Amino acid sequence: MRVLHVLPSLSYRLGGPTQAALNIVRTLRDLDVDAEIATTNDDESSFLDVPTGRRFDYDGVPVWFFSRLARLKAFIPSIGLTQWMVNHLEEYDLIHNHYLFCYAPTVAARLAQYRGVPYITRTIGQLTPWALQQSQHRKQIYSRLIERPTLNRAAAVHCTTVAEAEDVRRFGVTAPTLVLPLGVNPIAVDLSAAARLRDRYAIPTNSTITLFLSRLHEKKRPDFLLRAFAQLAPKSQGHHLLLAGSGEAGYCDCLHALTHTLGIADSVTFTGFVSGSDKNLLLQGADLFALPSYSENFGIAVAEALAASLPVIITPDVQIAPDVAAVQAGLVVPDRLEDWTEALDTLLCSSSLRTQLGQNGQRLAKTKYSWPAIAQNLSQSYDEILTGQPLSFAYRS
Repeated sequence: MRVLHVLPSLSYRLGGPTQAALNIVRTLRDLDVDAEIATTNDDESSFLDVPTGRRFDYDGVPVWFFSRLARLKAFIPSIGLTQWMVNHLEEYDLIHNHYLFCYAPTVAARLAQYRGVPYITRTIGQLTPWALQQSQHRKQIYSRLIERPTLNRAAAVHCTTVAEAEDVRRFGVTAPTLVLPLGVNPIAVDLSAAARLRDRYAIPTNSTITLFLSRLHEKKRPDFLLRAFAQLAPKSQGHHLLLAGSGEAGYCDCLHALTHTLGIADSVTFTGFVSGSDKNLLLQGADLFALPSYSENFGIAVAEALAASLPVIITPDVQIAPDVAAVQAGLVVPDRLEDWTEALDTLLCSSSLRTQLGQNGQRLAKTKYSWPAIAQNLSQSYDEILTGQPLSFAYRS
């Protein structure tokens, strides 16, 4: 079975979607599914240092990179990618698209329709009410002319949560919908992480650390977290907040200025973009994880925190929230400032509660967010699509 995954960018700066695509393909290949990726060399404001126009081993995954023509938010057209898909799409048994409202998956879906190749589309939370309100007029036109018909012709729509599947139905899509979560990779235990993290960022050894690990973007609401954290004062002495991630320069400047306005600049550290061992150090050395996002289809960073035994505080709009609440792996808190301040205070002041919630979260990650199990279920779904069988993991409302 040959499967091509198509997405507009593999920039690690985009966070979860990139990690998910690479891990899906990597674990599918472990199951002898001949999976590859086709994408552009986009790296937000710059370009990835990769060869274009040929298959390249990128982080252990075979990837076809092509030069982007421009960067119109996430649209990212590419002439080279288009020409390559015209010539090669029929060589694959199935296409698995990632993202909506952008060039590469749209072209892949249209060519797949023309060539008679079945395709799956992963919506990545882009049909939540909040997401559809962004660039609303443009998305309404794109939805009517392109996205809704494209989704309805898909062999299946891949969602990671039941809530995401319900968003797909509300969007007017009647195509079969798969519900398969994303996974996380196990993290090697580092008993020295807490001390090393505090040493690296010059944080007092007795300080508790709250970690925000995501893009610095309005959707993720780091500004809201700063305001909630500031209201811990005068208790905030002895507490520290790490904001780990990159974002647009203007927004990051506003966040820095806000820390001074709120009088918490000395208790907040901006780490910039982190990955690999640096990210693992943050996950293992912090005391709790917080993400007050407006909208999150799954929240891969939340799942990574759970795998690292880190208790989480999230909003109900992070669609992994029902899993977190069901096993008591953290606190699911409405987006009211006083509620978030209270939740932070509750966990920061109780190491025993943090330990209990963290252990619950680690068990959840091991049982439900295992990449090998998820890849096995996805491979089974591919087989069912190609042989015309009923989908075992279909969402039924």
